[in-house]
Amino acid sequence: MKCPYCAELDNKVIDSRMTKEGNTIRRRRECLACNRRFTTYERVEQLPLVLIKKDGRRENFDRTKVLVGMQKACEKRNISINTLEQFVDELERELQEIGEKEIPSTVVGEWIMRKLHELDDVAYVRFASVYREFKDINDFMSQLKELLDTPMKRPPKSLNP
Repeated sequence: MKCPYCAELDNKVIDSRMTKEGNTIRRRRECLACNRRFTTYERVEQLPLVLIKKDGRRENFDRTKVLVGMQKACEKRNISINTLEQFVDELERELQEIGEKEIPSTVVGEWIMRKLHELDDVAYVRFASVYREFKDINDFMSQLKELLDTPMKRPPKSLNP
């Protein structure tokens, strides 16, 4: 593992712990060159999930993109990064459990919106405004009214009717 500070490859593991869910191992490492410490995470490699975008393109699921999008929506809100990371772990696990190789990106977007709706109304509206691609204030207001009036539903476990 390359040190993020000095790029040296020689390091030692100081501590290893399994996460609460048991699907990831957290390792504290110390670089043997610069003596700085850093954390790495090890998880089981799974088959890549492919998202079908709105325009028909296919793209691998990227948990980092999901986390960054949620962080932007939650900026300056009282929501911890740990809460967001736990949600992304749960989302990825649920998407794997569906058992489909390709999943419409709308399924992921709706799950994210549902979770943000539970966590924080402001973060929910911020994410929805980007996800739903509001064009002007009237579109924003009508979509906002619709979003607030409609309870968020949990997507089905299977994508096949």
